[in-house]
Amino acid sequence: MQEHSDTYYFIYYVFIVVFSGLITLLSIPSILYVAHTRHLYDDIGHFRKQHDHGIPRLGGVAIFISFIITMLLFSMIDKSLPISYLLTATIILFIVGIKDDLSGVNSSTKFFIQFIVATMLVALGGIRLSSMYGIFDIYDLPYILSAVLSILFIVLIVNSFNLIDGIDGLAGTTCIVVNGTFAALFIYIKHYELAAISLGMVGSVAGFLRYNLTPAKIFMGDAGSLLIGLISAVMAIKFIEINKITTLNSSNILSAPAIALAVLIGPIFDTLRVFALRILKGVSPFTADRNHIHHRMLRLGYTHIHATLILAGINIFSIAMALIFRHLGNFFLIIAILANSMLFNWFITVCIRTKERESFAMRNLFA
Repeated sequence: MQEHSDTYYFIYYVFIVVFSGLITLLSIPSILYVAHTRHLYDDIGHFRKQHDHGIPRLGGVAIFISFIITMLLFSMIDKSLPISYLLTATIILFIVGIKDDLSGVNSSTKFFIQFIVATMLVALGGIRLSSMYGIFDIYDLPYILSAVLSILFIVLIVNSFNLIDGIDGLAGTTCIVVNGTFAALFIYIKHYELAAISLGMVGSVAGFLRYNLTPAKIFMGDAGSLLIGLISAVMAIKFIEINKITTLNSSNILSAPAIALAVLIGPIFDTLRVFALRILKGVSPFTADRNHIHHRMLRLGYTHIHATLILAGINIFSIAMALIFRHLGNFFLIIAILANSMLFNWFITVCIRTKERESFAMRNLFA
């Protein structure tokens, strides 16, 4: 009986990925046609842009349509995830994102809408982190503190994916690594409805990557990056909460918060790093610059695809490390994961100094 059930779920998941991927693949040519006839191109004059010709930023439309249709048709309704609130949140963010892609949206307005969406998911949908899981010897949190922490976490992840969408394929590839990992973990702990949502996002973005890998024909824009950031944040919270240790429940997977951090470490570390550097320079953390890790790798001469694959590889290494050493506990693993990212960033810094000074010297290691 168990064997038949496993076969059913396998076919079900393959169908979700293929179906969502096909919708995206079939949608993008029409979107490209409309974009070219209406001249809906990326802002090629912006100093952060890596391309010298107009490219549409409407890939998020295809991702959104594919994900919504797939979820409405094939997601398993389960009380563990209020799908109505999740779909409402994605629609709201999509509207803001497409408006930004077409004519621009004030950053304060964008953050306000993200805050509203996160608050709705936390307060109405009950999607929140209820504990610190022993980190700093803190466990259960008061509701207000729990809600605030969860809202900030959702807004951070949403913006993190928005910020890494700077070179061809990076945000999409990261999304596939993140949601593919969460799907595998949900399947392992038998939360099949959550795995279906993650795989719906994997398929939607996989179809988009066919047109986004170098040379990119289309970008996902804010409509896409905000959506994948939201789904990734929700999946992370659900994964952590499911594996919470209580008097009535033992954890299926040890050190779930550290594992979730490892899964999301690419966007999180890059965002916190650039924010910290901007604040230290005395400028707003939301001031655009070319100091993201992917920009720094391009300075070393890497192509978009090479930088994307290297960053995805570092992300996968962090996930593997967290899973292998999950018995060591959250605190140790979090330190190790952050140290791994800092070491990689330091290595890139040394390489840039060496290239710009045209020779390697010991001083390159420090300044």
